[in-house]
Order: sequence, then C-alpha cells, then structure tokens
Amino acid sequence: MPNKLKRPRVLLVDDESDLLDLLELDLGRMGLDTARAATVAEALWQLEAGSFDLCLTDMRLPDGEGIEVVRHISEHAPNTPVAVITAFGSSENAVVALKAGAYDYVEKPVTSEKVRGLVRSALKLAEPVKQAAGREGGPRLIGESTPMRQVRALIDKVARSQAPVFLSGETGTGKEVAARMIHARGSRAEAPFLAVNCGAIPETLMESEFFGYRKGAFTGADSERDGFFQAATGGTLFLDEIAELPLSMQVKLLRAIQEKRVRRVGGVAEEPVDVRLISASHQDLQAAVSQGRFRQDLFYRLNVIEIHLPALRERREDVADLARYLLGRLCEGGAVPVLAPAALTALADYNYPGNVRELENILERALALCEGGQIGPDDLNLVPQITGPESPARGLALQDHLDEVERQAILDTLQRTGNNKTAAARLLGVTFRSLRYRMERLGLE
Repeated sequence: MPNKLKRPRVLLVDDESDLLDLLELDLGRMGLDTARAATVAEALWQLEAGSFDLCLTDMRLPDGEGIEVVRHISEHAPNTPVAVITAFGSSENAVVALKAGAYDYVEKPVTSEKVRGLVRSALKLAEPVKQAAGREGGPRLIGESTPMRQVRALIDKVARSQAPVFLSGETGTGKEVAARMIHARGSRAEAPFLAVNCGAIPETLMESEFFGYRKGAFTGADSERDGFFQAATGGTLFLDEIAELPLSMQVKLLRAIQEKRVRRVGGVAEEPVDVRLISASHQDLQAAVSQGRFRQDLFYRLNVIEIHLPALRERREDVADLARYLLGRLCEGGAVPVLAPAALTALADYNYPGNVRELENILERALALCEGGQIGPDDLNLVPQITGPESPARGLALQDHLDEVERQAILDTLQRTGNNKTAAARLLGVTFRSLRYRMERLGLE
C-alpha cells in the first residue's frame, strides 16, 4: 500500500504569475502541495473551499490589500500561519500585517532561501507534540487572577507569530519568564534563547557584543567571534532593559531589525540573521521617546505587540499560590514548610515594591529563620511600609507613594555606600545608568 499521509498545503496569493511559478517549484521540492490565487477574492474563495497549513500573500493585489487575507485568516482560521510579501523597504506594511496577526513577512526580491526558511519555521507550529511539551514544562507565570489569565492568553497568541514583542512592567514582575514562555510555545522552541541585559554592557563594547567581530578588528581580537544575533540564530533574542541602549546603538539595532542582516566589527560583508526579537523595560518607553532618549522609529519596530506584566500589588489574590510555588522551588524537592494563616495575611497586605522578585527574597529569608516546619509572620521580616498621613489610604496618589519609597531606598543606600553610586546601584540590583536615570527623575541629582 502506498503512503497516503497528507502533505501540507500552502495557499500562494500574488498577481505575478512568474513569482507564483517559482514559489510552486520551491515548495513542491519541499514536499508541499500548493494552491494559487491572483486576487483577494480568489484567495477568500480558496480559504472557504478548503483548509491550508500556511498562506503566503502579497500585500498589493489588483482588487485590494493582502491585509484583508491576513485578517480573514486571523478571524476564521487562527491556527493557520499567514505570512506576507512586502516591497523592499516597506517596513510600515510589514508592521501593519504583524499587528493584524501575520506570522512573519518576507521582502522582495523573494528568494528560495528566504521562502524555505520561513515555510519550515511556520510549519513547525503544526507539530502538536512539541507544543504540548512547551506548555507542560519550562517557565511559568503563576496566578489565576484576571490580569494573569489575560497575560497567558496573549502569550499563547503571540507565540504563534514572529512579530516583535515588547514586555512592559515594573522590575521583578516576570518579564524574562514571559519571554521564555513565548519562546517555548513557538516554532523556535528547540533553538537558542539568549537573554541580554542592555544596561550591563559598556557602550564601547556594544557593537561587537551585538554583531560580533572579525579577527584583528581591534586590539585583543585574536580570533573571530559571534555576537548576540549570530549566537541566537534560529531562536529568540531577548533584550532586557532596552531603554538603556544609547542612541548611537539604537540606530544600528534598528537597521539590523529592518534588514535582517548585520555586519561584524572589522568586517565588510553583511550576513543574514534569523532571530525572534523580544524586548523589555521597566521604564515608560513612550515617555523616553517624548524626552528624546529613545528613537521613535525603533520604538514602533519593537512595540508591534505589547504585553504588560501587572505589579504584584495589582493581583493580590495570586500571592498565596505564588508564595507556595516559590517555596517549593526554593526547597528543591525537600520538605516545604507551611505558611501560617497570619503569615499569608501579612504577605497579602504587603505592597511589594520589588514585585515577585522581592516576594522570593522574603521567602528565602523566612526559610532560614523559621522553625518547626511553619513560617509565621515574624519569620517574614517584612520591610515597614509608609503609614500615617502620607499613606495611599489617606489620599496620596499611588505613583507618588511609590516614588517616595524609591527615593528613600536610594538615599538610604547612598548613605550606606558613602555616596558611591556604583556600589549603590549594585546593592539596589539596578545598572549604574538606571540609577542615574531614577535619581534625575526623583530630583536627587
């Protein structure tokens, strides 16, 4: 009996017959069946008449825009990846398509190399075993509150695309965990995930760290070295604290994103790169744009899809479950102490300026102090919070309250370090540039 396993089907939508012939030839060699359409109307008819594993559509068609095909698929067949073909340099069209639900885009002139890479990546989304494994294991965001359910639902949705994602939220809310979840649930799950803290890289080394360098490019470059983009090839590059990038580096990063190519320091030729880009910052990036500290064009390329991670004080109903989960992880399979009711009440009432990261530190300290297999309120050693006439309950705006907490923490730390800002930044767990920014914002410099 011959093998009758179903071959994946791809719908090709373009009014250039020569391009359709080339695409059909390439995909046929990959073992795929194809159907073709030259207009939006034909494409919609094909989609109604049968099912497809992938759609590749031009953005400009005789009777409309390819974005209509993207929206139709997003609404009626959300599990079918759709990619768009855009004119060279038409990055605005690509961003519009990604926001509408496109999986990815490819620029003209379309080459076999570009199409094959995109198709292989897109078809991986149909592999249920890998996707199930990604959901069961790996990183998790704990909590059944409405905000956390919404975050997880959005993560599942964006994981199916290649659109750049920007993660916003205060320090310690779980932005890197969210980035790892997006990676684990997407078609790049088996490829590298590389996390980079942009605020921890000296400005003079940024270009070589991001794009690599050739042997002899500078003193000490005794061999060729890959940068972050090359190291994350085929996978995901997570750029944390993206607002810390200096303007000079922002220009180079923007070009790498738009062209999907980089040039090593000391090199002449450009080389293609294939990474899913996720960025994050605890700062208000839109405000940074208004203040001239962040390029607007880069902001729009990074912020195609934004996911906001809520502060822990905004989802207090998750604190108990999160505390138990963190205790289990901290105990590494050993006996997990019980949280006394009074301790749970104290944890639920706390404001957590440092969010989940602070909760984990509190519990780690409590593990060392508790006795008899139970954690009581005294073991938590919670930092006293502002009360009295200036407490939020008496009318002070939440942001003003948080600014006052942050201001006092910085002043206390500077006093401990003899006004040594480098040492203070280290104790506070932030970069030096971040500390300078916070001090300027709070009027301490």
